[in-house]
Amino acid sequence: MKIIGAGLPRTATTTQMVALEQLGFAPCYHMRNVLMNLEGELPHWEAAQDGNPDWDAVFGDAQSTVDWPSARFYADLMEHYPDAKVLLSVRDGEGWVRSMRETVWGVYFADSVLRHVSDARACIDPLWRRYIDLMNRMNWEEGGALTGDHQSDDGLIEIMTRWNAQVQETVPPERLLVWNPSEGWEPLCEFLEVEVPSNPLPHLNDTASFKEGVIGGSLAIVSEWWEQRERPATGLHGAPLEEGAATS
Repeated sequence: MKIIGAGLPRTATTTQMVALEQLGFAPCYHMRNVLMNLEGELPHWEAAQDGNPDWDAVFGDAQSTVDWPSARFYADLMEHYPDAKVLLSVRDGEGWVRSMRETVWGVYFADSVLRHVSDARACIDPLWRRYIDLMNRMNWEEGGALTGDHQSDDGLIEIMTRWNAQVQETVPPERLLVWNPSEGWEPLCEFLEVEVPSNPLPHLNDTASFKEGVIGGSLAIVSEWWEQRERPATGLHGAPLEEGAATS
């Protein structure tokens, strides 16, 4: 492990993943690893949340890691990988709040399709329920990284400010880069001592992409569950179904 991302979600972490892999720090562990393999990855992070991590089992041959859930444990990872550098990605508070409301925060608290479809999936998918419960423990419940007045915009900005300050107080300056992806390649490449690529820094995983993943994935699970139901021969109040309706 050479690079530990300590930035909060919605600070261009997917952009960072792609950028770091392009710079030669591949593979980069990311939330995508968890979501693509809930059965395999959840036990690792549940153990970490309970204070019993096995970081080598989590990361394997990864040379870098960004995004949640790994960023939640940046301080532990610094000790386990003493030669790794730490990357704190940041963005302006108002933009971060807007993004969080439509994505990460919205999954847990918004009165929206995003939340309600996710909740429906959690009712029928035990792995998704475990994932949601784990993220609640890591983030919103007592002792979580994002506790506080997250209902108000000012309160959510304060949570972000608190996190960023904590990282900068914890990480020795020589190991830390505070980086806004809007600054481009140069600060990142200088910190990592690699050449600046000729192509522009990628910009990935906007709000629409996040919703597509959570809503689309949840609808697929719910639809599969519904298709496997035992179909009735009669409809509401016992009325006979039209021919073909029971199997449609």
